[in-house]
Amino acid sequence: MDTAWLADLQALAETLNFSRAAERRNITQPAFGRRIKSLEEWCGSVLVDRSTHRLQLTTAGELMLEAANDIHRRLERARRDLDQSRASMSTLTFASTHALSFIFFPEWIQNLGAATSTMPIRLLSDNMKECEKMMLEGRAQFLLCHHRVGGRVQLDEREFKYVELATDQLIPVTGKDAGGRALYDLPGSPEAPVPNIAFDDTSGMGRILSASLSGRAGELHLSTVVTSHLAMVLKALAADGKGIAWIPRSLALDEIGPNGRLLVAGANEWAVDVKIVLFRQRARMADIAEKFWDLVHKKFA
Repeated sequence: MDTAWLADLQALAETLNFSRAAERRNITQPAFGRRIKSLEEWCGSVLVDRSTHRLQLTTAGELMLEAANDIHRRLERARRDLDQSRASMSTLTFASTHALSFIFFPEWIQNLGAATSTMPIRLLSDNMKECEKMMLEGRAQFLLCHHRVGGRVQLDEREFKYVELATDQLIPVTGKDAGGRALYDLPGSPEAPVPNIAFDDTSGMGRILSASLSGRAGELHLSTVVTSHLAMVLKALAADGKGIAWIPRSLALDEIGPNGRLLVAGANEWAVDVKIVLFRQRARMADIAEKFWDLVHKKFA
């Protein structure tokens, strides 16, 4: 069967007129009529009732039209999927946690030099759980995130690998009182636990903190007052005096110091060292992604 016959049937169903349908399909009326007849012969059924003044499809014709419409929708969807696939082959797609999207990513990309300036880039910013999902579903080629060896990551090392780009720390910060002193201080006490503005379960940094501080639960006395997966939200709430929050030092630098709104809460022993890393799948990717990875790997590995 010629699939063009299905488009002929669709045109005839819309116009209910052989002449106008043939004109829409850019063929002569006799040729159009022969093609509808060929479709009927292929189906083994009469598809068009020609006995009345106004044409109409038979029951078999309605069934065939439904099939034609379904095939058309499927082919259009496949064409769109192929277009998207071609676009993804020529674009670098990054999944990045919110904290690194704001400050680290733009400067890091720029510092990679002219080689990346002509590469089309798409940045998808979300919490760690969603970023991992993007990688597992193949919707992103790279994942930029904070990482600590031994931390819980949903990307199997047999299928994914990473390169370290920079070091960072998760530091506990708090707002200041009118005299410029810290509003809260660690470790707190059982009688007066420190209000904690915490990362929620979807956050990669929340996982890192949970793993790193769990062994010191007896020394640290916290009372969770707010949870969020956004480090920027934690930072703002800490500056407003709502409690202490562990956030990346790279994100806190602009607010720490004499003129800032934040102070480090407690001794440096409560800071957690982390790495900023770039994940990728081990399987070969599109040429543009492999070219980018080679550039990054040579610079940082």
